[in-house]
Amino acid sequence: WDRGSIFLRKAGTVILSICVVLWVLSHFPGSEAPPEALDLRARAEASSDPAEAETLVDRAEQLESRSTLRHSVAGRLGVAVEPILAPLGYDWQLSIGVLSSFAAREVFVSTLLVMLGIDEKGEIEDPSLIDVVRHAKRDDGTALLDRATSWSLLVFYVLAMQCLPTLAVTRREAGGWRWAALQLAVMTGLAYGAAALTHALLRIG
Repeated sequence: WDRGSIFLRKAGTVILSICVVLWVLSHFPGSEAPPEALDLRARAEASSDPAEAETLVDRAEQLESRSTLRHSVAGRLGVAVEPILAPLGYDWQLSIGVLSSFAAREVFVSTLLVMLGIDEKGEIEDPSLIDVVRHAKRDDGTALLDRATSWSLLVFYVLAMQCLPTLAVTRREAGGWRWAALQLAVMTGLAYGAAALTHALLRIG
């Protein structure tokens, strides 16, 4: 119990800290409202139908939230690495989750909650994580997590190195960075290749 409680406190502190940092990075520096959102708000103000006006405002808020996320520090980082992870089926949103999970694998889920919770503002009422993921979309309007991408993620995390602390432990036990770097390179390369192959095969099927 003592060791379990110590682990939970340490892991919880790390995960909470990363989530707070991600929330800040996903809001800063912000962006101006896209023209489409401004047009929707103008149409909402001119509408005489309250239900239609509310729908238009919700769509405008969704566009504004997505624009804020994409132009934030976290969003720009995800866009930068998206071409590298595209063969695995990951867009810029999933790329942010994969990068953040290097600090602690458990953070991937909480990262999705932070990222997609912002993205889906106004579309889902009182969303659970499952609802958020189910409604999540890519920039082209397709599902964020289709069958091929979901399996690709599972394969990647089965084979990839656990997290940054694992690298530090390997360096300490091996007495240097050589074996730690080799472990990181081999496991990451294997995970990348297997996940890319899984995604490609399921897309064909």
